[in-house]
Amino acid sequence: MYKILKKQELAANIYLMDVEAKRVAKSCQPGQFVIVRMDEEGERIPLTICDYDRTAGTVTIVFQTVGAGTGMMAELNEGDAFHDFVGPLGCASELVSEEIESLRQKKIVFVAGGVGAAPVYPQVKWLHEQGVDADVIVGSKTKDLLILEKEMEAVAGNLYVTTDDGSYGRSGMVTQTLKDLVGEGKTYDLCIAIGPMIMMKFVCLLTEELGIPTVVSLNPIMVDGTGMCGACRVTVGGKVKFACVDGPEFDGHAVNFDEAMRRQQIYKTQEGRAQLALEEGSTHHGGCGNC
Repeated sequence: MYKILKKQELAANIYLMDVEAKRVAKSCQPGQFVIVRMDEEGERIPLTICDYDRTAGTVTIVFQTVGAGTGMMAELNEGDAFHDFVGPLGCASELVSEEIESLRQKKIVFVAGGVGAAPVYPQVKWLHEQGVDADVIVGSKTKDLLILEKEMEAVAGNLYVTTDDGSYGRSGMVTQTLKDLVGEGKTYDLCIAIGPMIMMKFVCLLTEELGIPTVVSLNPIMVDGTGMCGACRVTVGGKVKFACVDGPEFDGHAVNFDEAMRRQQIYKTQEGRAQLALEEGSTHHGGCGNC
């Protein structure tokens, strides 16, 4: 059992938990994720690692209640425990494998949308610990939905906050802030964007126009987390990939976002899964038993 040591409501329906998971904390890296289950019959829920403390043996997760499984998670309190807390899974951020001196020469900008701030944070923190300061753009619909601002401010070189309704920070979408920064003379060698699929799509359209290589994390489309269910199937550079086992990070300019978002919607219904199985033939994954 994996005890919940801390629970905090960051915003409406968005929660942070510190979980005692020594093995995961010992080996996890920024960009990876875990799968949690509340009991033996519980839903498998993949969640990107937000932070970790190797000394304390804890892993921090952040989640938003969007369905029955995460709704049940929100009812857990400090002292309660998860039945399963499996990880680390997925590939670590490519930043971790780069030479530090090379990273220090790069100008990096992160773009986080909504709960995407949670998986962005450990990467920015890791860079800060290596002496690399990156610019960070964090966007949310309103000020009330903004999360991890203080934590991000402590590790970012420059933090730019924007809200869709203009209630806090800059007004407008994250893409507008990125465009403004470049217009003000900022130059970037790499952009890392994490958030809703539609946000990442439009960030990539902008960065392609600006000539900035871009990495995206496709954790929003993961369901099973093991490559069996096929929910996170995506075409990258003309090749079929699965976000949970091949990613979750990919070259954003090579991702077919329109196909991925269409598939994400169709996959939600039994009829839709049957249609996908027909369309995709032998390349279709149906290990979840739902299709």
